[in-house]
Amino acid sequence: MAEQKRDYYEVLGVDKNADDATIKKAYRQLAKKYHPDMNPGDKEAEVKFKEASEAYAVLSDPDKRRQYDQFGHAAFDGGAGGGGFDFSGMDFGDIFGDIFGDFFGGGGSRRTNNGPMKGQNVRARVNIKFEEAAFGCEKEIELVLKDECATCHGSGAKPGTTKDTCPKCGGKGKIVVTQQSFFGTVQNVTSCPECQGTGQIIKEKCSDCHGTGYISRKKRISVSIPAGIDNGQSVRIREKGEPGINGGPRGDLLVEVRVAPHAIFQRSEYDIYSSAPISFAQAALGGEVMIDTLDGKVVYEVKPGTQTDTRIRLRGKGIPSLRNKNMRGDHYVTLVVQVPTSLSHEAKETLRKFDDETGKTLKAGGTAVKEEKKKKGFMGKLKDAVDDL
Repeated sequence: MAEQKRDYYEVLGVDKNADDATIKKAYRQLAKKYHPDMNPGDKEAEVKFKEASEAYAVLSDPDKRRQYDQFGHAAFDGGAGGGGFDFSGMDFGDIFGDIFGDFFGGGGSRRTNNGPMKGQNVRARVNIKFEEAAFGCEKEIELVLKDECATCHGSGAKPGTTKDTCPKCGGKGKIVVTQQSFFGTVQNVTSCPECQGTGQIIKEKCSDCHGTGYISRKKRISVSIPAGIDNGQSVRIREKGEPGINGGPRGDLLVEVRVAPHAIFQRSEYDIYSSAPISFAQAALGGEVMIDTLDGKVVYEVKPGTQTDTRIRLRGKGIPSLRNKNMRGDHYVTLVVQVPTSLSHEAKETLRKFDDETGKTLKAGGTAVKEEKKKKGFMGKLKDAVDDL
């Protein structure tokens, strides 16, 4: 028994009243996810890609969609008056070029364009301190970049010689490949493998760059880290990437910033969080406490009766904004009352007197036990006496 096909609208995840743009967008997402070239050897992905492509082939065609809405799958398997159909007449070139352009070097015309093209971007990484991220800094990074060969001026050909027209593509830089797939006969326009899409070949290569047109050199580049940058964000340096093709501009250098954690401060967007210890006397009576901030130590007046874990806000003591370094977040400080672990005899006696004056908490437990025993009466006292034996 043949496996029952899923509803085409369900396959694409769209409503039955979806317009053409919605259907195309849904198919684009599924095709990118399940395309065999992106999932080599994954049979399940291949099946899902074929299923989505079949659904798109029907729902993107007004006539086939009308038949499907009326008869369902029977419209194309010979039932309900349907004569069936295959994919051989479908033109997937436009949507494939649109969908897979970013993955495979651009859509049809972009992949085979032998005009000026911008060079590839280069990625690098730099490590900085927490304070450097907050206030900005200058860093130097070292990396290997390509420069135009001074001998052949980027042509790749030996001085005194010229490039020849590629015999495989006739100088077009592209070839048409016809192949059979589960869509039927499909024609794809691809870059010429002989000349890599340039339309020209080099018979006598430059001895310095070996025909590449570029020389790789180690360079040191200064990077300006802006105030307020956060961990994982990148700095773009224009035209410090790979050289362009056929006279195109260089790509960009993207420097990812890694910010080291701080021993005291934690960051959340542009605000900073930390904790500060205060003594019992400061908490009870109030007084000045020194608090560490990004700008150094500041004096804060603690209010009398401050409880542990009280959070205070220091306005404008946080991280500067990336857009305007004169605007800063806030610094939130949690005040934690420190309990002394070592007291002199005199200090202990002073605390006992203090406790007597403020509620006798040190004796509260014993007093409670005596009161409980009074409530028990004679039988309760007798039981306690037996339990104590």
